[in-house]
Amino acid sequence: MPDRLPPLTALRAFDAAARHMSFAKAADELHVTPAALSFQIKSLEQHLGAPLFRRLNRAVELTDAGKALAPGASDGFQTLAAAWRSAERTQDNQTLTVTAGPAFTAKWLAPRLYEFAQSHPEVELRFSASLKLMDFGRDAIDVAIRFGRGADEGLYSVPLAEEWVCPVMTPAMAAQHPTPQSLTKAPLIFDDSISFIEPRSDWEAWFRAMGTDFAPTHGPRFSQADHAIDAALAGVGVVLGRRALVVKDIADGRLVMPFPTGLNTGVRFRFLCAKGAEERPQIAAFRDWMMAEIDKTSHITEAMTLIAAADLAQG
Repeated sequence: MPDRLPPLTALRAFDAAARHMSFAKAADELHVTPAALSFQIKSLEQHLGAPLFRRLNRAVELTDAGKALAPGASDGFQTLAAAWRSAERTQDNQTLTVTAGPAFTAKWLAPRLYEFAQSHPEVELRFSASLKLMDFGRDAIDVAIRFGRGADEGLYSVPLAEEWVCPVMTPAMAAQHPTPQSLTKAPLIFDDSISFIEPRSDWEAWFRAMGTDFAPTHGPRFSQADHAIDAALAGVGVVLGRRALVVKDIADGRLVMPFPTGLNTGVRFRFLCAKGAEERPQIAAFRDWMMAEIDKTSHITEAMTLIAAADLAQG
């Protein structure tokens, strides 16, 4: 039996017919006549020396040989399509597709995008607000902003500013609670989006850092950080705000941080792209712009006392 692969057109005809289990539907997909598609499959069977389909009255079914070939043919064409899309993107210096979590998209990216658009009118931005881990080739993504302790193997990865949490509230709420201890009587908001972090960076840990033995459990709980912050902005209560998601509201005066002791979570957001793609013009421009935007609010972190959540867990 020869090792030489059969023609790609014949394999493509087989793949379409195996997915649809119909020669007519496969022919429609490939924009050929059923006779032409049937000829391609017959040539493939001749190349193999065995039938790939059983022809029934009004249907077809795969033979054992067809069942052995179908998964690899499908995966092969998907891989080839993804590689072609990746090759096309290397020639595109105008479109930039970014994926980030819904909270980061809403609280960090969206409020600042006007400035990037003004500075880079040549770049067409597209966003996918999702926590799904996407594949840069398969999903046609150029940049991903991800949070956690990912290994990022095989990717270009730039850690962004260290991520801390600290109590934030409206100025009116701050006037009602002038001391850290007074927060034990305040309406507290719980952001459960970072409950996966160990050691925990929650209200109990923050009060421990302030020398107060208090483990609150009562209050509204949110699975999305941006919803918890929106509740604080509405005056519902005090939230342990995550740096990236609250610094703009703090800088603009909508939220205040009257007790500038924060917990260093030990995790960060990272700027990710495919290795070798980091110097594509639109990716480099977006990375440099993000770093410059982070620098604009670095004074907020510089004015804080940060305590590692890990140190509290040990002591």
